[in-house]
Amino acid sequence: MTIPPLPSLPPAAPHPIRLTLSHRLRNYFLTGIVVVGPVVITIYIALWVIGIADGWVKPLVPKSVLPENYLPFAIPGFGILVLLVALTLLGFLTANLVGRTLVEFGETLLARMPVVSGLYRSVKQIFETIFSKSDTSFRKVGLVEYPAPGCWSVVLISSPPRPDIAGGLPKDGEFAAVFLPCAPNPTTGFFFYVPKEKVVEIPVSVDDAFKIVMSLGLIRTDEEDPRRAAIEAQKRLAAPGKADGKGEAEPSGND
Repeated sequence: MTIPPLPSLPPAAPHPIRLTLSHRLRNYFLTGIVVVGPVVITIYIALWVIGIADGWVKPLVPKSVLPENYLPFAIPGFGILVLLVALTLLGFLTANLVGRTLVEFGETLLARMPVVSGLYRSVKQIFETIFSKSDTSFRKVGLVEYPAPGCWSVVLISSPPRPDIAGGLPKDGEFAAVFLPCAPNPTTGFFFYVPKEKVVEIPVSVDDAFKIVMSLGLIRTDEEDPRRAAIEAQKRLAAPGKADGKGEAEPSGND
């Protein structure tokens, strides 16, 4: 007589791990840092820039115009407001004949100075390239295999090489001028010419490329909403096992 096999028991359901008071306090503290940290840093940088602008502009403004003479407190940002109005007025005056004549006269004086002339031309060309809407400014983002085979870096695609530079490059293909920004300071980097077929264009804007480099790849375009980022951070911090490297854990529903 054969004995029938015993029915297999279903696997026991994992017991939910109960969040202790220390875990809850840690989660609340880290969530508070995620929410408040960006706001505090943004306000600090904004106040720092406003303070620098006020320190430069206010000494040039007549004291009778300053709002501190009529109010019992100082208004931060008055220097930036004056600077914006002055730059807009200067641009308006430069657009007419008198303004262009004054600008040309000033450039003629700077061109006769031995050291200042070269510096002024270089800085002016950089500003005109950055703020122009022509094809010479950065418009596309790509990837190049750098610094080693199999490693890819984000680059900004510049204008094609000039004829005098293209004459010194190999004749067996087209080349593209690219700028490779360094992290976390994208204002520094490497500029080089690379064969055009080795540049992979990607559908990323220049602003998003700078964000990726500055954040060391931590920022994604779908996480730019600070409220969404705070919610996601709170979800990630809600499981103590994931933070401790012991796997996922869900809080008990009795808490």
